[in-house]
Amino acid sequence: MPELPEVETIARALGPRLRGRRIVSAEFRSPCLVLLGDPDATAAGLTGRKIRAVKRHGKFIEIELDGGQSFVVHLGMTGKLLLNGVAGKHTHAILTLDRGVLLYDDSRQFGKLELSTGLPARVAKLGPEPLEVTLEEFADRLRGRKTKMKALLLNQQFLRGIGNIYADEALFRAGIHPLAIAARLRPDRLTKLHAAIQQVLREAIAAGGSSVSDYVDVDGRQGSFQVRHNVYRRTGERCPRCGGTIHRILVMQRGSHFCPRCQKK
Repeated sequence: MPELPEVETIARALGPRLRGRRIVSAEFRSPCLVLLGDPDATAAGLTGRKIRAVKRHGKFIEIELDGGQSFVVHLGMTGKLLLNGVAGKHTHAILTLDRGVLLYDDSRQFGKLELSTGLPARVAKLGPEPLEVTLEEFADRLRGRKTKMKALLLNQQFLRGIGNIYADEALFRAGIHPLAIAARLRPDRLTKLHAAIQQVLREAIAAGGSSVSDYVDVDGRQGSFQVRHNVYRRTGERCPRCGGTIHRILVMQRGSHFCPRCQKK
């Protein structure tokens, strides 16, 4: 699933190229992709709208429209937003603009598209932005939590936008085991984790995200941060820090990759 760096890469690319464009028509080919309302009503609500801005909110892309409405996209597992691409068998939404076309492709159809007045409430109430949360706020949010750290980082009510890839990579950089209990982190380890989260996210954004499966940007290009992963999907390989073996366990039914030598509970 595209996470914060991938979604940020898409939003940054779309923003200057969609701002000021008008939606001439909208077509939805798969009703399961539209979260609220039927496809025809959503298409009618989009037609004629002018795009004001494109923003990211966690893993959601918000296309702000005139009239106070927003077209909100969640890419699911395999969703892609492609600008001026060619429609294919997995193209499930087509927004024809006064200049160009925006396609939504999704082979597994787990994505969600929603037209709403402003951000939908379920999106607006997500946790704080990881790149903006202060160390003090981060510490406050950890206080008293008896949750395992990997599970907590995946909780979008705790911080929005972090998924499996960057939770694993941040925990490795901070030297924290995925099963470590949040409330038991010493202040120095908490500080390292806060810094590691922001560092790995910024580096991944600069690299255009991680292409470990289907992810590409709006022009169909892959990201490159996957070549800099230290532990994610490197089960059985040598740890780049100590030379030990990378292990994999399940946390919340998600594969979690770590070095048992370098990452302590």
